[in-house]
Amino acid sequence: MNKSDLKRDRFMLTGALGKKGYDWWWHNFTGFHRKTGEAKSFFIEYFVCNPKLGQDYPVLGQLPENQAAGIPPSYAMLKAGAWGKEARQIHNFYPISQFSYAKKQLDIKIGANLLTEQRMKGRVKVTPEQAKDHPEYMCDPGEMSWNLSIHKKIAYHAGYGASAPFRRLDAFEMFWHAEGMKTEYSGEVILDGEAYDVIADRSHGYADKNWGADFTSPWLWISSCTMKSVVTGEMLTNTAVEFGGGRPKIWGMALERKLLGGLYYEGKMYDYNFSKLWTGSRVDFKFQEGNRYHTWKVKAQNRTSILELTLRCKVDEMILMNYEAPSGKKLHNRLWNGGTGYGTIRLYKRKGNQKILIDHIEMKNTGCEYGEYDSEKLTFPVVRESFLV
Repeated sequence: MNKSDLKRDRFMLTGALGKKGYDWWWHNFTGFHRKTGEAKSFFIEYFVCNPKLGQDYPVLGQLPENQAAGIPPSYAMLKAGAWGKEARQIHNFYPISQFSYAKKQLDIKIGANLLTEQRMKGRVKVTPEQAKDHPEYMCDPGEMSWNLSIHKKIAYHAGYGASAPFRRLDAFEMFWHAEGMKTEYSGEVILDGEAYDVIADRSHGYADKNWGADFTSPWLWISSCTMKSVVTGEMLTNTAVEFGGGRPKIWGMALERKLLGGLYYEGKMYDYNFSKLWTGSRVDFKFQEGNRYHTWKVKAQNRTSILELTLRCKVDEMILMNYEAPSGKKLHNRLWNGGTGYGTIRLYKRKGNQKILIDHIEMKNTGCEYGEYDSEKLTFPVVRESFLV
């Protein structure tokens, strides 16, 4: 369902996860060059790791001396960058002493950088010399600033798996909530001295959050709110798609490879969530790495509908996203991440053994991600899904 839940957007690392956990708020959107009108896809993330281990300086887990001593990371981080031509990710790290949050709503500060449900403002800068001399920064050189208003219009609610009892018990290794499955941003971004205007109804925006003790492998994410009906030729202005997951772990036990997600189609949610057993949901997925394009395929079905999705994204417009886990390990070293994907969705109504087409949809400006742990570091066997589309 399109169910808002602002409690899930709060800062989550107040319990045991404070010493072995991360919390992040992710945003992506499109801006337009002020002089040329050229479109550019951007992302911004506010990230906190192991705050209860904080020092008066950022503790970076990839420093060789910290690796040798087994010292886990602890910091607040700003991650920002762009996809497409000259794609990059820029990281700035702050000590936990420069991080603050409100208890009852999303309202955080990292240094002078701000984030609430309605606004975000910030800046990152890494020089070429810093990026070269500090591999522990895990980033590219560049400078980016932003001052943006946020209007979250459609939410995706993952269900009871991220409910308050499961959060209190830290049941899952990685939690997820997409308060802004479709989000309109407006304001300004400046990337390396070039100004971009972000316009609400052309921003193609998305906002979510993840938190937990570790990441999933495989790790898949797909999201788009730029949708057009091939059947009618009309833009679908109240429609968005979202899938995420991989191989969830509950109380340390790995489940089978699973995705959850849905299509909010012009006011109606088609939900495919394995945790809602009564819906009979099943999602099969496949990722193919290519030289020019990467390809995702998803087939989702429940008792009343079937969704078939195919997505492509140009390799030279993507980045290999860098994260280290709260343990200090960096196992995702081939996590492909992009924001310029495009593809199609076919949505069907199920009636007995028949499939009745509801709509054939084109999607653009699609956020997409896929990665698996380095094979030599896997703690479980990789079982490839059969693919039914």
